[in-house]
Amino acid sequence: MLEIKDLSVAYGSKRVLHDVSLKVEPGEILAVVGESGSGKSTMLRSILGLNGGSAAVERGQVLFDGRDLLTAGEKELRRIRGGEIAMVFQQPAQSFDPVTKIGRQVYETVRAHEKLSKADTYEKMRTLLADMKLPEPDRILNSYPFELSGGMCQRVALALAMVLKPRLLLADEPTSALDVTVQAQVIATMMKLRENFGMSILLVTHNIGVAAHMAGRMAVMYRGSIVEQGETRQILSAPAHEYSRRLIASVPVIGTGR
Repeated sequence: MLEIKDLSVAYGSKRVLHDVSLKVEPGEILAVVGESGSGKSTMLRSILGLNGGSAAVERGQVLFDGRDLLTAGEKELRRIRGGEIAMVFQQPAQSFDPVTKIGRQVYETVRAHEKLSKADTYEKMRTLLADMKLPEPDRILNSYPFELSGGMCQRVALALAMVLKPRLLLADEPTSALDVTVQAQVIATMMKLRENFGMSILLVTHNIGVAAHMAGRMAVMYRGSIVEQGETRQILSAPAHEYSRRLIASVPVIGTGR
């Protein structure tokens, strides 16, 4: 479904991605793990051209169903963003318009891709919110983002991402700003969405536990390069690269004194 080939990205004279290559198969969850600053988010945003003017793609391809998104026009990208590929950001509250109610933002998103009435759009969103065990969907739709908790905002962002039933979800550190209980709720929500919609997920995270729970395959990123990739179970049990070994060893284990 998605293939990143030899992708290199720079901010000015500083290259932050070095010939990154990955594949995401239909229905698969692939996790990209690594410490903060390793280039994970830059890679994810590059897929949809969301890095802004300060970042430049030096070379490479991002193929979605064989079509290179890096050479796609703005009109085609607008169709793909949200409709075919959705993205959930690390700070969901910051990705919402703070002065527009959630329901209005949902409606504007859907109307950009489908000709649905406001009533039908709200009904679709109510169903998604109810599936995520979020109480009072109508109150949420009538709320501003700052009126929702961080965990609620993240799940609303997931519902908004899924309202158009995309085939691929890009998730940028979706649990990093949440407490442990809410992390579990968000992970369960993502797994349920994947099961219900049959979508693929490309997850970037520095949380090895989240990657181990969610992903069948894992790629390890270090200083802008993929140093190892393969089945999650294999990498966690027998990492081949020194950085992978150090990254896994850094995970605290209860009762061991580290």
